[in-house]
Amino acid sequence: MAGYELYTKHARVWLPDAVEVWKSAKLVKDYTSGDQTLFLQLEDGTEVQYKVDPRTHNLPPLRNPNILVGENDLTALSYLNEPAVLHNIKVRFIDSKLIYTYCGIVLVAVNPYESLPIYEADIIHAYNGQNMADMDPHIFAVAEEAYKQMARDQQNQSIIVSGESGAGKTVSAKYAMRYFATVSGLSGEANIEERVLASNPIMEALGNAKTTRNDNSSRFGKYIEIGFDKKHRIIGAHMRTYLLEKSRVVYQTHGERNYHIFYQLCASSHLPEFQPFKLGGADDFHCTNQGQNSVIDGVDDTKEMCSTRRALSLLGISESHQMEMYQILAAILHLSNVEVKEHSQDRSSILADDAHLVVFCELMGVPCKEMAHWLCHRKLKATTETYVKCVSKTNAVNGRDALAKHIYARIFSWIVGCINNVLKSAVKQHSFIGVLDIYGYVIIFMFVHFPRFLNILSSFTRFETFDINSFEQFCINYANEKLQQQFNLHVFKLEQEEYMKEQIPWTLIDFYDNQPCINLIEAKLGILDLLDEECKMPQGSDGSWSQKMYNTLLKQNDHFDKPRLSNTAFIIHHFADKVEYQCDGFLEKNKDTVNEEQIHVLQNSKFDFLLKLFEGNEKTTSSSKSITGKSGRSQRGNKKTVGMQFRQSLHLLMDTLNATTPHYVRCIKPNDHKKPFSLDPERAVQQLRACGILETIRISAAGFPSRWTYQEFFSRYRVLMKQMDVLPDGKETCRNVLKKLIQDQNLYQFGKNKIFFRAGQVAFLEKLRSEQLRRACVSIQKTIRCWSARKKYLRMKQSANTIQRHVRGHQARCYVNCLRRTRAAVVIQRNVRMWAARARYHKLRSASVVIQCFFRTYAARKLYYKLVYEQKALVIQKWAKGWLARKHYQRTRANIILLQSCVRRMMAKKELKKLKVNARSVEHFKNLNVGMENKIMQLQHKIDEQHKEVSELGERMNAAAKTQAMEQERHCKEIENLHRSEQHAQAKAKMLPSLLEQLSFLQQELENTCREKEVLEEQRKIDKEQTQLVVEELNMKNSLLSNEKEDLDKLIQKQTQQLTDIKGQMENKEQLEKELIEERSRYQRLSNEHLHLEELHKDLKEELEVRISSGKEQWSPRSQKPESDYSSKSAECSPILGSTYERTSTVDKEPPSTVDLPLLLKLQRRVRESEREKQSLQRQLDEKEAQEENYAEEEKTELDLETLKRQELESENKKLKQDLSKLRKSLTSENSELMPPAVGSTTYGILLEQLTSSNEELEMRKEEVLLLQSHLVRQDAMKYKDSAIGEGVKLELGDLPSFQDLDRSTDIHTLNEDGELWLAYEGLKETNRILECQMQTLEKQHREQNEKLQDEVNTLKEEKEQQQKLLAQTLVLPEDARIEAGLKLEITRLTNENLELMVQQDKQDKAISNLKKELQLYMNKVIQFEANQKNTHLMTSTPAKAVSIPRKEKEYQGMLEYKEGDENRLVKNLILDMKARGVALSFLPGLPAYVIFMCLRYADHVNDDQRVSTLLNSVLCSIKGVIKRRGKDFGVSSFWLANTCRLLHCLRQYSGDETFKTHNTSKQNEHCLTNFELTEYQNVFGDLAVQIYRQLIKSMEDILQPLIVSSMLEQESVHGVLGSKPTGMRKRSSSSPEEEAVTVEVLLQQLGHWHITMCQHEMDSDLIKQVVRQQFYVICAVTLNQLLLRKDMCSWSKGLQIRYNVWQLEEWLSERDMSNCGAKEMLEPLVQAAQLLQVKKKTEADAQAICNMCAGLTTAQIVKVLTLYTPVVEFEERVTTTFITTIKDILKDRENSSTLMMDAKKIFSVTLSFSPSSVALETIQIPTSLNLGFLQHI
Repeated sequence: MAGYELYTKHARVWLPDAVEVWKSAKLVKDYTSGDQTLFLQLEDGTEVQYKVDPRTHNLPPLRNPNILVGENDLTALSYLNEPAVLHNIKVRFIDSKLIYTYCGIVLVAVNPYESLPIYEADIIHAYNGQNMADMDPHIFAVAEEAYKQMARDQQNQSIIVSGESGAGKTVSAKYAMRYFATVSGLSGEANIEERVLASNPIMEALGNAKTTRNDNSSRFGKYIEIGFDKKHRIIGAHMRTYLLEKSRVVYQTHGERNYHIFYQLCASSHLPEFQPFKLGGADDFHCTNQGQNSVIDGVDDTKEMCSTRRALSLLGISESHQMEMYQILAAILHLSNVEVKEHSQDRSSILADDAHLVVFCELMGVPCKEMAHWLCHRKLKATTETYVKCVSKTNAVNGRDALAKHIYARIFSWIVGCINNVLKSAVKQHSFIGVLDIYGYVIIFMFVHFPRFLNILSSFTRFETFDINSFEQFCINYANEKLQQQFNLHVFKLEQEEYMKEQIPWTLIDFYDNQPCINLIEAKLGILDLLDEECKMPQGSDGSWSQKMYNTLLKQNDHFDKPRLSNTAFIIHHFADKVEYQCDGFLEKNKDTVNEEQIHVLQNSKFDFLLKLFEGNEKTTSSSKSITGKSGRSQRGNKKTVGMQFRQSLHLLMDTLNATTPHYVRCIKPNDHKKPFSLDPERAVQQLRACGILETIRISAAGFPSRWTYQEFFSRYRVLMKQMDVLPDGKETCRNVLKKLIQDQNLYQFGKNKIFFRAGQVAFLEKLRSEQLRRACVSIQKTIRCWSARKKYLRMKQSANTIQRHVRGHQARCYVNCLRRTRAAVVIQRNVRMWAARARYHKLRSASVVIQCFFRTYAARKLYYKLVYEQKALVIQKWAKGWLARKHYQRTRANIILLQSCVRRMMAKKELKKLKVNARSVEHFKNLNVGMENKIMQLQHKIDEQHKEVSELGERMNAAAKTQAMEQERHCKEIENLHRSEQHAQAKAKMLPSLLEQLSFLQQELENTCREKEVLEEQRKIDKEQTQLVVEELNMKNSLLSNEKEDLDKLIQKQTQQLTDIKGQMENKEQLEKELIEERSRYQRLSNEHLHLEELHKDLKEELEVRISSGKEQWSPRSQKPESDYSSKSAECSPILGSTYERTSTVDKEPPSTVDLPLLLKLQRRVRESEREKQSLQRQLDEKEAQEENYAEEEKTELDLETLKRQELESENKKLKQDLSKLRKSLTSENSELMPPAVGSTTYGILLEQLTSSNEELEMRKEEVLLLQSHLVRQDAMKYKDSAIGEGVKLELGDLPSFQDLDRSTDIHTLNEDGELWLAYEGLKETNRILECQMQTLEKQHREQNEKLQDEVNTLKEEKEQQQKLLAQTLVLPEDARIEAGLKLEITRLTNENLELMVQQDKQDKAISNLKKELQLYMNKVIQFEANQKNTHLMTSTPAKAVSIPRKEKEYQGMLEYKEGDENRLVKNLILDMKARGVALSFLPGLPAYVIFMCLRYADHVNDDQRVSTLLNSVLCSIKGVIKRRGKDFGVSSFWLANTCRLLHCLRQYSGDETFKTHNTSKQNEHCLTNFELTEYQNVFGDLAVQIYRQLIKSMEDILQPLIVSSMLEQESVHGVLGSKPTGMRKRSSSSPEEEAVTVEVLLQQLGHWHITMCQHEMDSDLIKQVVRQQFYVICAVTLNQLLLRKDMCSWSKGLQIRYNVWQLEEWLSERDMSNCGAKEMLEPLVQAAQLLQVKKKTEADAQAICNMCAGLTTAQIVKVLTLYTPVVEFEERVTTTFITTIKDILKDRENSSTLMMDAKKIFSVTLSFSPSSVALETIQIPTSLNLGFLQHI
């Protein structure tokens, strides 16, 4: 009890109340010791008096301060009493809608009777890995604590869930199982937890029934083992049942029902399949109408039957077996209606034509007479004989009911066996969780090979007390007594451990021990022993057993009592209440007997299913087996009774629980009417007393319930300390302060790490703290008011001084202004007079100047006219004299020419006569025949040789006559051809002058066009001047256009309407973009699932191989693979990446999901097929174009080679001529150092021979040049054969001679002996042809230039027209619009010019590349020629010194050559053995990707498709293997994501696609792939990049999530702002040691480390932004989810802390220039939640402002934050329920998600934008450390 000093005025207390149990009141005046009356005032203003007993001084319990109301832990309350507990639960349940509350180690769960969104998967993930003390109370927190200690610390755990029927224990146990299944992960294909839950409808139909307290009460024991593997993952389940309440099959009390399956069967009797069963309504059968309440409100038995049948089908039970089971159940219904007639006291019978008996026998397949006989008779066995005895009607009815119960138990066992077969796991389990459900008890065990397990025990009922309590209620309450004892001992044990740990003195705490009540039931000669003894008696009955209990237990045990008005009942005083039990039926239920002969009849049935049910009658498979009773004393004595079995199983259960660390969940039923969020105080208090909550409070209050650490105490009560009290040692400071504040040292204790307080002391300290703060507030107010008053006085004084100063200044300024005006008037007068005089003077002076000007102008004009007249006269004279002189000169020159011509004619005639005389003389002929003798001798010699040949060939003449004739004919044809060619050449020669004239004509036309161009330019200038004039005119008309402004305003309004329409279209576009993003994320999710399935398929395939190789070894589906398999089995992955069809086929095999996967895959397949068709058509078109280009290039290359040959020959000819000229100069030079040799010397002969040889070589070169020119002409003719030039020239290609014709010496000699004439003639023809071609080319060039000029003129005209239009438009617009229009026009002009320049640059680049190639060829030839020259020089000259020639660098082609089969070596050295960190720091970023692509280029170069597929598939499988093994390392994932993206970009960049070639250089375009289209592999590598990205995000989340809560919420960065509140007994998990505090700086360092890693790997900047955006989304989601789940974090100061932390994150973004990456927007919900904690929350305007501000939060999140808002200090106020209701009303129309939690596991869809590389492939060098020496540069 608290001290009297706490009962002061205004103190609040609790008063007992008949309706509300406890009512709050306030003291009107102080209470002093000895007062017998407390004067109180209720909350409604009523004043009451409370009488105090003078002996006990029993004062009413004190009420806690408002700041402590609604705490998560009841032990955090300062006053621990029953009304405080009830009020705290009520406030949390009704006001805050929180159903969970801690009470020390107990979790109190109140049934809301409403589905709440607090059990989703995101809530499970939020609680996963968190400490119990950090999170709000939840069943998931208890489950996480148990699972964590079991899995990590290897400690045995148990979760005990208790409460009365309808309190929600089944749901709590189910959610705990779901948490284990979600956290542990499922290793099988399907969810075992879902399959276990799928069995619930079946087990509820056959094992649940309606009771007076619960419509769906479980009436059997159930034990489920959930198997786990070594990694604590669920792999299977097994179920066992026992203690089925079989008596309910034949008997129900009023208001109750039989098992649900019977009512479902009767409700479905109208179905065709149930017609043969001849069923009716439930009221027609005796076993279903005893409770007189066959319908449950809100339950449709027909629909429930459908769900039961659906669940049976899902679990694999066939329709035939289902109908056979329903047939037996229908037989049970008919059996209950079989009427037994009484003949005498010991005899009874059944009519043979009993309709229900007949139907029963038909359905069961047994003889009707035999069954009727054994229902009324019984076989008795003696020592030597067997007797058949009739039985009474009562015994016959009991036997009939026992048979019905036995058959039902068999069906129930068969159903359990079927479920076990479905839930059975094929893999050996390493551990398992067992779920035991016995009349509402739920126990979850986990066993492993070492002793470790987890138990959840749920008592579904409180101490059950009905109108008639029988054997079942007795067993349930017996179990509750045992559990309550274990609970009390454990609570006491924890208190004792805490005190010993903190090393404080403690005394034994008195608590209620219910061991005497347990001894009454289970001890020797207890109730169960007496019951078993009575069952062994031959004539034992319920009455005799009750009399034995009265005689034995009534006086010995205080917990046993006898009712006053009954001799067949007894009362037991349980720890919660007194329960009266009726003895009727105890013996029969304890024996559980059935007639053997009836079983034999059933075993002889023709019904196969019935025989299957009774096959294992002698075997007991589980504790649920129904033991068949037998007549016979020996057998009866050996049989175990039901009570004995229950006691043994309960002892085993308690031994198991005592060996574990228990966790308790107490479920509370708030009301009996199942109203949502409605609490009945009386019912709640009854349950709190019964389930041990108040006992826990009492035990805690008896000791030191309030515990504070020294740091928490110092932070909270620092205001009570003075500066001198604060010491360096914090513990010593707390000790000194407490000694001053609390005088009685027995009220607190100093522990090792904590301070322990008695009940009420924390409230006393809070009161002192409030008073101190109040005094401080008063002092602050006093000081502030003084300061405010003084400030006001000083302001008034300053204002008066200011007014005085301004008035005096105004007066002084007025006086000064008067003086200034006087002075100014004098100055103005003076200046005006001076101005008038100066004006008169200037007027006179200007008049005189004008007169002088006019006079001088007149004199100068007269002089000018005179000079002009004289000058013109001189010009006329000059031209007249010149004309006369020219005429005289022309006449004289004509006369002289005539005279000269006459003289020359006469002289020519004389010379002609002399020549005629000389021509007739002999000397002339001699001179002509000089040198002919030698020729005649040569000809004679030739004639002799020919005669010899003729004589030799004479013999052959006859044989070759025919061939000779043919040759002659051919020669004749050739001669004719030569004549034709000669004639053609002559015609061409005649055409030459005309062509020359045409050339001159074309030149004239060219000059004319140039003149026209100049004229056009002048015209353009004139047009410009005219446009300027037009502009001026338009400017003048601009004033007239002002009237049209109103029309333009109307147009502007229309445009605004169009803009609104455009905005709507933009919104639709944004919506479509969102849908596209969702579709892309869905596709990436599907691709990720597909890749996951591929990995599973690979694992299963490897495990199958291991199993086949091992033979008899047992197969394990989760065997670990060695890391070397990734390299050795890379070839196996090639089928996976073969084509898209295979990928879609594997996806089709997946189980159906929420997405319509087949439709999606069909659509994708159609899209791919259409893309393939498009690509094939495009490929065919490209091939045709390539063929045409190749043909044209081949012709071009031939012509280029011929021109190169000709140029080389010409250059050699020039060199020879130069050498000859130099030689001649050297021979003829007189000043040379070496004199020329004398004539006739040897040197002179040698030189002469060289000269002749060079002349001969020169002639040969000439011939070759002529031949080459003719060949070039022929090639040009072939080139322009089909063109306009060829048609204009009309060359006859057939007339041109070939090289074969030129080789014939006989033809040459026919024209001339030396052939010179023929060569000259052919050269002339070739030159003519060349001139014709040149003329045609010139004409073509001229035509092209003309067209270009015409195009320029047209473009200039178009530009002119456009400028005029734009000018007209801009003149209409205002000045700002004109400027904008001008800027737009200039921008478009510049862009067009830039595009043209880019095109020209590309052309120049191509031309440069071609010229470089030609230059390289020429250089090679020059080098070769110089080498030849050097060799010849070395042969003729003396040897010289050796010169070192530098080696030229090799030019690489950007590809790496490797041998076939080296793919595995490449993959191993480059991928599997690669160290990511070393590569990032020392090598070229993206080096592996470049090396792989260079190898791929080589495979493409050699056109080997097998190499390409092998290389790419090996790379894909190896990267997947690395990510699978080391994907949790962020650096590895980042490195391979960067390289995969780089390889993908290379595949796109060098694919040859025009869209990507525009980003390349000309050299890079040369490196494009030529033989293979790798679009499919681009898609595969894109999917791989998405998979690595998701793995990167997952690895990042694993590191990031543990840091977020501590840094963003828990750590106090802004010191002195946050306040602390008292905490309860709930501690952190003992398995998780205290870690160092994580601040925001640590979080930012981690983010910075990741950012640096990605930048080192040169990941795409766009991809880095997406990663950072995902990081900030995770931070926001985790922080907001934790905020929504932690009531202690929802305060004003915490909102300030969150906003400060968010600001630091934004600063981090701005430092790295990523403010626009979308990461800030991800933090918007968190910022809005922080603002919500800080804004004002009172009026409706505040509610409207909150709704407008929190646009990024859902309605559920806003309401949750407002509900959880908790004041930390007394000055803050809670959010009222009316304000929250107002918020809900405002937000009811908001369209957003109703989910509470953000999806922290959400991964945004990633977009891989194209990023070309500027790295030249030919410059990449491979480091030797990579061991890639087998790769060779090409």
